[in-house]
Amino acid sequence: MDIRKIHIPVALERCVTLLGPALDKAGAVLVDATLGMGGHAEAFLTRFENIHLIGIDRDPQALAIARERLVSFSHRCTLVHAVFDEIPQVLSDNNLTFVAGFLFDLGVSSLQLDRSDRGFAYAQDAPLDMRMDQSSGVSAADVLATYDVDALISIFRRYGDEKLAPRYARAIVAARSHSPISSSGALVSILQDATPAALKNAGHPAKRVFQALRVEVNDELSILHRAIPAALQSTEVGGRVVAMSYQSLEDRIVKAEFADATNDSTPIGMPVPLASRAPQFRTLTRGAELASADEKAVNSRSAPVRIRAVERVRAAA
Repeated sequence: MDIRKIHIPVALERCVTLLGPALDKAGAVLVDATLGMGGHAEAFLTRFENIHLIGIDRDPQALAIARERLVSFSHRCTLVHAVFDEIPQVLSDNNLTFVAGFLFDLGVSSLQLDRSDRGFAYAQDAPLDMRMDQSSGVSAADVLATYDVDALISIFRRYGDEKLAPRYARAIVAARSHSPISSSGALVSILQDATPAALKNAGHPAKRVFQALRVEVNDELSILHRAIPAALQSTEVGGRVVAMSYQSLEDRIVKAEFADATNDSTPIGMPVPLASRAPQFRTLTRGAELASADEKAVNSRSAPVRIRAVERVRAAA
């Protein structure tokens, strides 16, 4: 398997441009908080010969692939099996308090989508797992087997914005009373049967449900809520944080955390801004940047990406 042919890192050149100014110095440390198969990491280690990279991933399979891919850089990279909200502990374990940069490439990875046995893709029949770390936690099949109708409705609405959430939840509970729902194919069949005829051509009925299950199984949004502030707090002056989101729920969290970091917090009514309340970060992107048409043509998985970046301009009080 030639990993470089099957895995094209999203927005690679833009990430290099955004993070580059913070890394162009001896001893700079970049944390790739979502290492995946190491595509971004390899590019940064190649182009910035003086950096040390800390790569974090919760997926042991991804870590194994990245470790092989980055073997020639082993003296300049540290790979860690962890969830990215554990950034403070990872930095402490490496005797670090502040670093020059953070990169977040959020959502499900190419490896997880392409491996049919992981159960992430509704187009492939596979065991309903969806755990990014298959060594711990509950699977999607466990969720479908144990959550009641109200709980299923809640996650389908909250994490998938699914308008047919009640209909799908009731169909799932009815179906599991006859036999366990243990494969993606079985779930897709249930959802298709429960979809009104008038809506069958309005996109695949499983898309939002599969997204919601994946987010629930991996606790993705709660982890992101903790991880972004942790990264911002650990960024040195002149350091930068880049986040790539692929769905609106992720982007909303990133946008809100970056907005808080770049806003002046002088109390309303004060005659002049207070220096102690000046923003600690500045925005590097105008809103959320999108992949170019050329990149979308080459790498279809870049189509939904939303890129945001900030730079620390002032130390914390």
